[in-house]
Amino acid sequence: MKTETTLEVCWQELTEKLDRAGLSYGHGAIDAQSEALWIIAAALDFPPEDAADALDTPITTDIQTKINAWANERISTRKPLAYILGEAWLMGIPFYCDERSIVPRSFIAELIVDGHLEPWLPPSAKVLDLCTGNGSLAILMALSCPDVEVCGSDISMQALSLAAKNIDRHNLSEQIEIYQGDLFESLPSPNEDNLFDLIICNPPYVNASSMANLPAEYHAEPEISLAGGSDGMDLVRKIIASAKDYLKPEGALVLEIGNEAKNFSDAFPEINVTWLEVSAGEDQVLLIQAEDL
Repeated sequence: MKTETTLEVCWQELTEKLDRAGLSYGHGAIDAQSEALWIIAAALDFPPEDAADALDTPITTDIQTKINAWANERISTRKPLAYILGEAWLMGIPFYCDERSIVPRSFIAELIVDGHLEPWLPPSAKVLDLCTGNGSLAILMALSCPDVEVCGSDISMQALSLAAKNIDRHNLSEQIEIYQGDLFESLPSPNEDNLFDLIICNPPYVNASSMANLPAEYHAEPEISLAGGSDGMDLVRKIIASAKDYLKPEGALVLEIGNEAKNFSDAFPEINVTWLEVSAGEDQVLLIQAEDL
């Protein structure tokens, strides 16, 4: 890419370059083609979803230089692109992103934005986002349901400092309150006035065998945000043991467990579960009614 070109040509060439590098994806881009478009969009200061509709956009040599620098860093470091750009997108919403937290990618985001959780959100509902990380799910909930009161909790002060930055970015400091501590420990003691209608959580759930075999891109993220113990259920057990105390009688717990459906079923064979379909399938996210906890 020596001279001025177009977005379409640049996209094709960059896709081929990333393909040859043998990168792993899953941090906001599913393959080399979508990640190449993300890099180009960032260089042009476009939202990623807009770039594919602007194929004739000129790509100047200065923009090419920026694109190549980011691509070369991505290839040499194997860091997730979101860390290199300092930004991630989830359901069309931008979030500040760096190594203080995992790159936001929870399938619970789809359920929030598509309105599938609204049956558990009465007027002036209270929602808790456990393991909030950079705050993306709490923010999507607040943006999608402006009358909902949202709390976010995380054990990592570093992650919460990033969450606070994202909450300020989206002007939601009046709607979202964050707590630092191990799961429920930082929250006020539950009573009839402060129970939640809905608890959502994308916890660390990767089992030990899978953790050992994750690509370098995932090992660039905080291990505490991914590792779930031998069967992936260490933190899930703690959540299920305590969640009922913090839920209204008609409330519910929504958990993302990724590829650990069998390990979940083996660990909790007695719990009545509703699986919620997302783009990755019907066994990634589950809902448990408070009465079944």
